[in-house]
Amino acid sequence: MSTASPRIQVEVACANSAKQLIVPVMVASDARVIDAVQQSGILSHFPEIDMENLVVGIFGSKVRPQSALNQGDRVEIYRPLQANPMEARKRRASVKRI
Repeated sequence: MSTASPRIQVEVACANSAKQLIVPVMVASDARVIDAVQQSGILSHFPEIDMENLVVGIFGSKVRPQSALNQGDRVEIYRPLQANPMEARKRRASVKRI
């Protein structure tokens, strides 16, 4: 008799300006977001990601790394913003006026 816990399949996604990667991974049914990120091995492709300040989401909604997963979830690893969105919009608007 097997005592292995049921498993679910999720995806872990990450992108930068040069590439994007989506890795399917099987995790225990009680796994957390951080577990899926670690098991996917995706961080080896994105060494600039800081595990201490990891910002993640599921299908576009920000969640904590300790959040529970459900079958079919897509875990997204977000990179830091390069510029304040309000300032970037103001710069683009001022360029168009000239």
